[in-house]
Amino acid sequence: MTSSPLLARPGAVQQEGGAVAAHYGDPLREQRLLAEGAGLVDRSDRDVLAVPGADRLSWLHSLTSQHLDALADGTGTEALVLSPNGHVEHHLVLADLDGTTWADVEPGTGGALTAFLQKMRFMLRVEPADVTEQWAVLSLVGPKAAEILAAAGLPVPSATYEVAGLDAGFVRRMPPVGDGAATVFDLVVPRAGLGAVADRLFAAGAAPAGVQAYDALRVEARRPRLGVDSDHRTIPNEMSWLTTAVHLDKGCYRGQETVARVHNLGRPPRRLVLLHLDGVSEVLAEPGTPVLAGAREVGRVGSVVRHHELGVIALALVKQSVAVDAALTVAGSTASIDADDAPAETDEARAAARERVRAVRSATIAKVTRS
Repeated sequence: MTSSPLLARPGAVQQEGGAVAAHYGDPLREQRLLAEGAGLVDRSDRDVLAVPGADRLSWLHSLTSQHLDALADGTGTEALVLSPNGHVEHHLVLADLDGTTWADVEPGTGGALTAFLQKMRFMLRVEPADVTEQWAVLSLVGPKAAEILAAAGLPVPSATYEVAGLDAGFVRRMPPVGDGAATVFDLVVPRAGLGAVADRLFAAGAAPAGVQAYDALRVEARRPRLGVDSDHRTIPNEMSWLTTAVHLDKGCYRGQETVARVHNLGRPPRRLVLLHLDGVSEVLAEPGTPVLAGAREVGRVGSVVRHHELGVIALALVKQSVAVDAALTVAGSTASIDADDAPAETDEARAAARERVRAVRSATIAKVTRS
């Protein structure tokens, strides 16, 4: 994909191997901006699909994990495309507006998803297309994001997944990130007008923030990314997608049998947790790095970030049998499962986990003080 025009902004540092800014000179300051103010994050590397046609909602309803046949105009949701065995193949963030259903997906996955949809058209009145070259995603993030939108003269959706039209494109309110105070508004706009929309928001009081800052708050909120926090074996029951992208009372879609069986048994093979790492290494572990309990591999990390308050944290898929107070390591760093990821009934284990997290943070603070 062509690099974003926003990389020409002062201080922009391009994401390694990517097309957008990792940061604009100070990733931790940009995190605080998203947590306490409002920042504009360039996410124009995401792929965008458009599905117009009278049969689009019932058709997508039959192909995905979400209940879509009655999706109202001006609303959105999330959905998954699964393999026949129930493994997650695609994660879609949807918006339906004026006769078209829009989906933005992970960078580089739009082509494969479009090819799958084209094969499933049959004689239905749908026209799925990859429109990534024409449309792009920006995210306005922070407690003051609604004020910025209003100051820019743009609509401010009030409910999560509510969608409001622009002169070209739309604004969609998403679930918050960080500690729950950082509101997220996605703007899907013409790629040719990306710079003009950004300028309008900057003039209204937003400041640029890189994807590193966004990812730090995303990890804190335990919002996974397909292909980073998931692998080829991931099923929805192991992730928070079970509550955001799956309708459990709906049947008859590819992979549904696995989702229903595991949900009814109540014990998926793995679970997504937030890990606190001691931060001894200056190099962050790569996605897919094993999580070890002693010499035994018990999981894998996905997104690993330096958080402005929590230190080094990561999302990890670990075996269901791993206790919340287990002593873990990742690439030589001590790791501890966040106490809030303990089952509610395990009060003693939750307390022990909090003590382990406190010890890890104390070691990190001591290291910083010595340096």
